[in-house]
This record gives sequence, C-alpha cells and structure tokens, in this order.
Amino acid sequence: MAFHPRCLFLLKILFLFSAVAVAVGHKGFGKFFQQRHDGQIHKPEAEEQWFIQKLDHFNGQDKTVWKQRYFVNDTFAQLDGPVFLMIGGEGPANPTWMDHGTWLTYAEKLGALCFMLEHRFYGKSHPTPDLSTDSLRFLSSRQALADLAHFRTVMAETLGLSDRKWVAFGGSYPGSLAAWFRLKYPHLVHASVATSAPVHAQVNFPEYLEVVRRSLASENAACPLLVRTASDTLVELLKDPTTYGNITKDFNLCSKLQIQTESDSAYFLETLAGNFMDVVQYNQDNRAFEGVIGTNITIEVLCGVMMDVSLGDPYSRYAAVARLMMETFSMKCLNVSFNNYLKDMTNTAWDGPAAGGGRQWVYQTCTEFGFYQSTDSPQQPFAGFPLDYQVKQCAAFYNVSAQQLADAVAQTNEHYGGYDVRSSRIVFPNGSIDPWHALGITVDITPDLPAVFIKGTAHCANMYPARAQDPVALAMARDHVFLLLQQWLKQ
Repeated sequence: MAFHPRCLFLLKILFLFSAVAVAVGHKGFGKFFQQRHDGQIHKPEAEEQWFIQKLDHFNGQDKTVWKQRYFVNDTFAQLDGPVFLMIGGEGPANPTWMDHGTWLTYAEKLGALCFMLEHRFYGKSHPTPDLSTDSLRFLSSRQALADLAHFRTVMAETLGLSDRKWVAFGGSYPGSLAAWFRLKYPHLVHASVATSAPVHAQVNFPEYLEVVRRSLASENAACPLLVRTASDTLVELLKDPTTYGNITKDFNLCSKLQIQTESDSAYFLETLAGNFMDVVQYNQDNRAFEGVIGTNITIEVLCGVMMDVSLGDPYSRYAAVARLMMETFSMKCLNVSFNNYLKDMTNTAWDGPAAGGGRQWVYQTCTEFGFYQSTDSPQQPFAGFPLDYQVKQCAAFYNVSAQQLADAVAQTNEHYGGYDVRSSRIVFPNGSIDPWHALGITVDITPDLPAVFIKGTAHCANMYPARAQDPVALAMARDHVFLLLQQWLKQ
C-alpha cells in the first residue's frame, strides 16, 4: 500500500523514492508538492487549525490530549446545507484538497460546509513524543474512527451543526474509514463515499500483482510476459556474484550490489517491481493538480519500453524502465540496500527518514491489515519477494510475530465485517485498473450499498478534478455519486 492521505498507498515502494516523497500505500503514501504546474493563479491554501483530541478513546482514566490538525472551507456553505468531512489517511493532509477535487464540486451544488481532518500520527498530527512501538499502540483505525466521532460531535455542538447531515469522504485506506465511520457511528454520519476502499483485511495479497498483470496486458498482451521474462532473468543473475558489477551499472545503483541475505534480494526485486506497481495503481489519473511528479508515466509508456527491441533483451528493457523512473523523479541513483531500509524504518524520531508515513503505515499493516503484495501467485509477472520476506519485517520493526499478525487481521475483519458490510447509504467507487479493487466492493450489496465499478480507471480517479480527456465512464461515475448524495440527503 504506498504514501497518500487520500489513497492507499505503494508503501515501501514509494518510500524508496524518499528524495521526492513525504509519505497512501502501497497504498501509496503520497508525493505532495506545493508548486503548481498549470500556470493558473490559485488562492492561498486553507489555513491549518487545531483540535484538542483524546489520546486514548477507550480508556476513560487516561486524560491525555493532543492537537490534531484540520482544515475548513466554508466557501459553499449554506445554512441548510450538509457538512462534508474528508478523512485523512496514511500521510500528511494536503490542503490542496480544500481548493480542488470532486467533493468540492458536490459541495458547491449542495451548499456544504467542508472539513478535512488529518489522521493521527501522520503529517503534523503528533499524539506522542516519538514513533516508538510503545507510542504506536495508540495508532489504529479504531482510534482514528473515534477521533472522527469526537471531532464531529464537538464541532457540531460548538458551531451549531447538530441538525445538519454529515457526509464522510475518503479514498483508499481513508475510503475504508469512511465506510467504517458510517458502519460504526451511524448516528453521527448520514452517508459515506468510500472510494477505492479495501474493506477486507488480508495478510497475503497476491491478487494485487494479478491485477497489475491484467492491467499491463490490457495495453499489450506481450507486456506482462516480457516483464516476467526480465524478472526471471534477474533472479537467475542474482545467484551469481560475478554479475553484481554489471547489475549495479545496468540499474544505476548507488553502491555495488550486495546480496548476503534473502531480504537483500527480495528488497531489490520488490523495488524494481514497484516501478510497474505504482504506475498501474495511478495510471492516467489527475494527481498533477497536486503537483505530483511522474503523472505522465503511464502503462502505455512502460509497456512501450518493454516492447522496444532496440533497447536489447527483456532484461535490458526492464533496466531501461528503472532508469526512466529515476530520471522522472530526479534520482541520481537507486538505493536498494535493505540494511539502510531497516535502519530508516526503525528510527523512531519524528524527524526520522520514515516519519512521513512509512514507519506508521507499516505498523498498521502489521497490527491490523496485512495487505502484503507478494509474488506468491503464479498469475503475476514478478518474482522474488514472497510473503515470508514481508512478514519478517513486522518482527524486525515492531516485534510483531507472524501469528500476532494473522490474529490481528482476523480481528479486523471480525470487527468491521470485511466484505459483508451491513449498513446503508455508503457508495463504493472502484477502478478496474486499480489493484486495490480486489479487496473492495465492486458489485452492489443492496440498493442502499451500491458499488460504482469504473472501467479503465485507476486508484481514486473519481476523487480528482474532472478533465476534458476523462473517460466517459469516469464522468458518469462522478455524476452517479452526486445523484446518490442528492437522494440520500433528502432521506
């Protein structure tokens, strides 16, 4: 999962691009930039505000509080309008969303007051002095939902909004939170838009890479076959230390490749696969409005490189993809040292290299969700990073055993219901290209729990501002969600 407050996140993969990334997961924790690239004049970003929040909502004897960051946009607010609440996720809350996005189009039409609440332990919302494992015990989806409930209750009482209908919005992990907020606190939230929401927790998630294969094949049937050939070739080369010098040059590594453990090999192979995973997850979306780099790199571009015989054999083309991604993200070289990654991920300081979201989100995967995108399925194009490699990191980073992880994931599904959502007035938009749809709701549960499955679109695509070149299916999906909100707000 990867570093985006709005969208799940390619967690470790995006973390590798730390020169440009500040935090969805694998879920992608996102790459947020304040510069604008469209040449237009934008009004100043929303001013950050602070809410006094409880540290532990489930311990009445603990009176500890902290300051949680939030933003407000009252531009479209009408006295009889609803209240929209955008849920932050596994990265810093981006104030750009207070000026842009489909939810604001809905807000303008419906006269909504808009809030965005940053998730605890991400961005500037620091509930504890550090990110030690002892501190991270206060990081969970259940505590986050209680944050949302307390914020909603206090704001309603303070601002006279108790009689308004509140609607929750979120994409990726925050999409799951939006659904679960309506599920667990139906008296506080009237409806939810749960975009690209993985509602089913799962330790091993090989289906992610299966969708990557299908998405690549939708561009050219030969593309994932060439990726598989290249990946298999590299796995064989890694067995021979005499090839490490050439591999170092081919992939422009920051230091000579050293493979001393299975984790060293798996980390390198996962890093390279991440080039394709990230592009597929966000293919042809409109993240450029946030200033996100690399939105011009699409499935078509990557498959074009893999099909280009002038670049050499499939292995050479695979290396060319890696160099293209480094050039796109202005990276001088590629750091594939697992030991460096381990060192960064176990740094518990708020100014540490993984504090933008990496350490926090991996903790949540180890203690709640799993979501590990392994190569265990034969129906996907990569090799070399099995589930065991990923699960061992839970023990290395947080002393969480494989059994504790499995138990935690089972408890998550027991608590929320997984795919078996029992609620009302929740809509589940998903894109067919997005690998996360495999853990989401893609067919209607009931008429009051509809799915909007958008053919040919990627992760959270319906949340971004509309463009003239958007597929018809995407435009129709946005309209469909709006009509549902219109209908539900009359109920």
